Amino acid sequence: MNDRSPLTESEFDGFADEYRAQHAANIALSGESPDFFAEYKVADIAATLAARGRSGAGLRILDFGAGIGNSVPYFHKHLPGARITCLDVSGKCLALGEARFPGLAEFVLFDGRQLPFPDGTFDVILCACVLHHIDPAEHATVLAGLHRLLSERGQLFVFEHNPWNPLTVRAVNTCPFDVNARLISAPALAATLRRAGYGGVERRFRIFFPGLLRRLRPLERWLRWCPAGAQYCLMARR
Repeated sequence: MNDRSPLTESEFDGFADEYRAQHAANIALSGESPDFFAEYKVADIAATLAARGRSGAGLRILDFGAGIGNSVPYFHKHLPGARITCLDVSGKCLALGEARFPGLAEFVLFDGRQLPFPDGTFDVILCACVLHHIDPAEHATVLAGLHRLLSERGQLFVFEHNPWNPLTVRAVNTCPFDVNARLISAPALAATLRRAGYGGVERRFRIFFPGLLRRLRPLERWLRWCPAGAQYCLMARR
């Protein structure tokens, strides 16, 4: 990477204390809480791994850009036995996460440049709504760094806001901690993953129905091809 950090600690430290409240207010139109959005991602990962014959036992999982650790209890719920590492540029967010979930994960500070782990350290990497905070020119380098950290059968799961969904765009444009965000389309990000060395890239669109229509969410399994979801997931293997 160049000498400028693609993620800055101060940008996120400033929102650490108010993150959950601001996030909840920003997504109020969805009819859901931040916990819903944290859990559905982990549940999706667990279901995908189960379909491929993998359980949580012994899995080494990295949450890249973990913030205040919202994913931690859901990894323990859906992938029991996994070892969780939360990595973030904000020491303040990490301290809050460790206070919220003591002993449930390792919380590691990232300098925004050099990923502080040996090659092949992790079996699963989650990158949830992080890349839109990073200069697009840096995406391939960041993703190549994560590729280095994956084990031989390792899998990366990238969740991002869908710029083709107008409600998502509105939510991002009015969110204080997304002031510098630049949304990425699923096809563009899939192409970047391939350039970074990943194989088997798959795409799913997610979150088609707001909270008031949550009973319709079982229908989403047949809508994952449709680029109207509020978010999308790209899955890739080493």
